[in-house]
Amino acid sequence: MPAEILPTHTPTLSATAVARTVSVLRSGGVVAVPTETVYGLAANAFSASAVEAIYVAKGRPAHNPVIVHVASAALARECCAAWTPLADRLAARFWPGPLTLVLPRSERIPDVVTAGGPTVGIRWPSHPFMQAVIRECGFPLAAPSANPSDRLSPTCAEHVAQGLGERIPLIVDGGQCAVGIESTVVDVTGPFPRILRPGVITAAQVADAAGPDTRESTAAPAAPTGGGPLRSPGQLTRHYSPRARLRVLDWADDSDLARQIATELSGGRPVHILTHTRIPSAERFPNVSFIPDDPEAFARAFYGYLHDCDARGAALIVVESLPPGDEWDGIRDRLRRASAG
Repeated sequence: MPAEILPTHTPTLSATAVARTVSVLRSGGVVAVPTETVYGLAANAFSASAVEAIYVAKGRPAHNPVIVHVASAALARECCAAWTPLADRLAARFWPGPLTLVLPRSERIPDVVTAGGPTVGIRWPSHPFMQAVIRECGFPLAAPSANPSDRLSPTCAEHVAQGLGERIPLIVDGGQCAVGIESTVVDVTGPFPRILRPGVITAAQVADAAGPDTRESTAAPAAPTGGGPLRSPGQLTRHYSPRARLRVLDWADDSDLARQIATELSGGRPVHILTHTRIPSAERFPNVSFIPDDPEAFARAFYGYLHDCDARGAALIVVESLPPGDEWDGIRDRLRRASAG
C-alpha cells in the first residue's frame, strides 16, 4: 500500500501528525519526517531493530552510518561518551541548525547507527515538527535522508512518496525544506575540527566559532579512510544522484555549449540545463531552468530542480559551474558526487 501522507499546515493537523508519528516511532517503526535540511527517514536511535528498518527501506549500505537527531543538549550528551569543549563552542553557535557533530559514541548507540565505528554524528535540527516529535518521544531519532540509497535527497513530501512511497507506512508533509541540502558534518573528537561533509555552514564559519587556534584545520574536507566504516554519511564517491546523467560545465555561448554536448544533441536525447549566469537561448535549448547565483537560494532549489528534470525524462542534466568561494562548497560537493561515474 502507498504511504499515508499527513498534513501539518494547521495547529490541529500538526498536533495530530506529531501524535501519529510518535506512536509509530515508539512501536519501532519508521516515518518520513521534515527537517530544515532535507526530509529524513526516522526511527528510534536507541533501537537496533528500528534503525535496521531504515537500512532495509532505503537499501542503504551497512558501512554508511546515520546521523542521530536530538532536541536538547542533555539528549545529545546521552548519545556520546565524551562531550568536548570544541563541541560546546560549535553547538552554542550553530544549534539548533544544519550542523552535525561527530563525537565518541555512547554505549546506548547501537552498532547499526555508526556502521560499527567508534563515533556518532549528532544534530539538533531547527525544524519545529522534528523538535516536537523528539521531545514527545523522549529518545533521539536516527534519520538519514528519506530516499532510496544514492538517489536524490527529498526536499518535499512528494519527493519522498516518489522514492519510498511503497516501502514505508507514513510520510509527514511539513512543506518545502528551508535549507535544501544536508548538514555540514564536523569531526570534533580531537582538538581541531575536521569537516567531513560540507554544507551551508562553511569552513570559515566553523573556524570562527572554533577559535583562532583551530582556524587552519577546517580548510578542507577530510578524506574517508579506506577499509573501515565511514565516519560520516555523505562520503561515498557516488551519492545524491539523479537518474539522468549529470555533467558540470562552463560555456562561452550557445555554440560552445552545443559543441560540448554534441553527442547527446545529435542523438535526440532530452537535455536539461540548470544555469545561474549564462542562460542559453530557448530556441536552441528548450529545457533551461534558472537558479539565482546566491548559494542559499541555490541550495534551497537545487534538489527540487534535479527531481523535476528526472520527472520530465531528462537523459542528461547540465549544471553550470559554480562561482568560487567556500559558501558554495556544499553544493559543489553534491554536484561532484552526483556526477561521479
